Amino acid sequence: MKLWRWRFVFAIFIGLLGAAVYLSPQGKAIEEQFGLYWLFHLRGERTAPADIVVVAVDQASATRLELPLKPSLWSRTLHARLVDRLVKAGARVVAFDLVFDRPGSDVGHDEQFAAALKHAGNVVLVERLDFEETRFPAGVASDELHTRILQEYTGEILPIIAAAARAHAPFPLQKSTRVSYYWTFRPGGSDMPTLPSLLLQLSSAEVYEHFLDLLAGTDPALVRQLPANVNEADIEDLALDLRNIFIREPSLAEKLLQRLVEGINLDTAQQRVIHALIDLYGGSEMRYLNFYGPPRTIRTIPYHLLLEEGESHPETAGELDLTGKTVFVGFSAETISEQDKVRDDYQTVFSLPDGLTLSGVEIAATAFANLLEGESIRPAASLNGAFILLLWGMGICLLCFTVPAGNIMVHALGMALMGSLSFCVYGSVSVWLFEQWQLWIPLAIPLMVQLPAGVIGIVTLLYFEADRERRRIEVLFGGHRPEPVVRDMVRGANPIHTDGQLVYGACLATDAEKYTTLAETMDPRQLAALMHEYYGCLFEPVERYQGKVSDVIGDAMLAIWAAGSADALLRERACLACLDIISAVEHFNQGGRGHPPLPTRLGLHSGEMVLGNIGARQHYEYRAVGDIVNTANRIQGANKYLGTRLLVSEEVVNGLNDLLLRPLGRFLLPGKSQSVNLFELIARQSSSSAVQRQLCAAYEQALHICQTGDRAGALHQFTMIHEHFPEDGPTRFMLTYCRESRFLSVREPDELIISIQSK
Repeated sequence: MKLWRWRFVFAIFIGLLGAAVYLSPQGKAIEEQFGLYWLFHLRGERTAPADIVVVAVDQASATRLELPLKPSLWSRTLHARLVDRLVKAGARVVAFDLVFDRPGSDVGHDEQFAAALKHAGNVVLVERLDFEETRFPAGVASDELHTRILQEYTGEILPIIAAAARAHAPFPLQKSTRVSYYWTFRPGGSDMPTLPSLLLQLSSAEVYEHFLDLLAGTDPALVRQLPANVNEADIEDLALDLRNIFIREPSLAEKLLQRLVEGINLDTAQQRVIHALIDLYGGSEMRYLNFYGPPRTIRTIPYHLLLEEGESHPETAGELDLTGKTVFVGFSAETISEQDKVRDDYQTVFSLPDGLTLSGVEIAATAFANLLEGESIRPAASLNGAFILLLWGMGICLLCFTVPAGNIMVHALGMALMGSLSFCVYGSVSVWLFEQWQLWIPLAIPLMVQLPAGVIGIVTLLYFEADRERRRIEVLFGGHRPEPVVRDMVRGANPIHTDGQLVYGACLATDAEKYTTLAETMDPRQLAALMHEYYGCLFEPVERYQGKVSDVIGDAMLAIWAAGSADALLRERACLACLDIISAVEHFNQGGRGHPPLPTRLGLHSGEMVLGNIGARQHYEYRAVGDIVNTANRIQGANKYLGTRLLVSEEVVNGLNDLLLRPLGRFLLPGKSQSVNLFELIARQSSSSAVQRQLCAAYEQALHICQTGDRAGALHQFTMIHEHFPEDGPTRFMLTYCRESRFLSVREPDELIISIQSK
């Protein structure tokens, strides 16, 4: 019961973790960057509404009309002809996503375009948004020289053209690497309607009277504030007035929808438009775009086709019937080369691999289509999304806990599989909700945060649960065998043999100087008390770094770190224990308690050894046996010749990077037939001093010269080191080696081996 209580607590934690991340700004960014992207691509492309059309200013039209690709250089007489053709083709509303802020090359062309706009009476122009930076001197307490204020303003449209258009509005988009949403009303306090909002209001002229009837049925006073005829109204003021009415009456949208459902004499298409109006004015200002697909997914007609005679292209005659359609005119690249010449492109979830992206006019058409169809993406409310993640996190954890226990790796794989299958189910539901109801629930956070955190946490928790059970067994054996070996035996890493167990590990041999003299001069009881205190300094680091004291004889200690398989972490622990022993012995010798010092030499070697019961008859001891033990003792003894305190073999430090080591070369130690590559272990890299690193670098350079056979050059280098570090033992040793021949050397290819003979 207690076990499942902790599991349930952990499940709640994973659920709360997902909820907390989701409610944070970073969580929303993660979902928008990854979750929304995945949902669109898992859903795939959709068919765009047939009553939305884009007339593209593109390379094909520029070539056909013998014009440059840049739209601002096109004659406005062409735009006038286009407007006339669109009116003739039956377009309901026309939106120009082109800039008309300057006079054209011919004033007459501007007048002709304005006349066409006036005659059409259904054209909306896009206003360009500009930014102006103002600098003010900063205050005295500020570190900056100036305070900068960035002010957004709407670019002016040429007055003659602006006056002729039915309306004009901006279309602001988010300033980020990928466009995901837009605004129906300008943010920042002005609340002026944006391009999609005005287009929806204009395209709903046929149902305006029915819309007023709905308002009157809810509150007659509301209708008195609005114009009776939409064709005579200032469309921008009308949209703003309606928005303010819905803001003042928060429940108005719900009441109107209820009346719409209860039934009035409207067909399905009319009800759809009124529903869109209610949603526009009663809904959020920010809307997530429900993209239909990559560039040109929305029906697109090249500009030049609408200007040419129908008989020239009989195959397109049906295509040019635009009755009742909303038409967007603007630059839309068909190839990446076009896009690179005229930059009016935005990164979206459907940007193509070659770099081709949606143009501004396509995004505007998408936004309008979403409003008209009522298909904007609806993110789950913050608390609802957080609650979903809470339940998901708890559910996936509790489900993973039901995976049958076994080997820790197999168990982890089983839980990963269970989590993956569960996420597939959750993801399928998410995609279905996204496709059928445009509902966006969290997808990235469950996969990127909760699932990995849950699996890792569950594996860790189960490991500690199993470790707690094993601990009782380890306690029984821990006093007789090294703890790592006991753990391996309990886990079944290697079979246990009565004649010993082959393990991998490190062996440390220590020896205290002057112990013999000390034993002759001290009272046995005082000596015993001193050695108790001394061994306390040695044992504590060994145990702290998970080693095991194998043997103690007089002033010598043998400690081992063992495991069922080779382990770099084990060797690193042994090295760190040795460094701490050196520090502890120094503190012991400087304790000021009146006892004589016990300088200690350490030798550390690594390799295979056999752990088992050694002895006969009624006396057995569990200890390490093998060449590793003998070699560690020989390495410890080499300290006397080299004037060092802590020597380690190459086998110990191979692959360990956070240690400051001084290479001393290869030595043939007393009683050994195989040479050993020795290093002086000085400190951790992170805590080493510049002087220590300088000595190691200089010594390594001098040793390299000596190893090449240049004794004279090496003697010079070692002499220079000795002048700066006169007490350095290895330097004094190599000076003696270079000057005298009493040290035998064996030269192998690219290698020098120094033979140390017993004194």
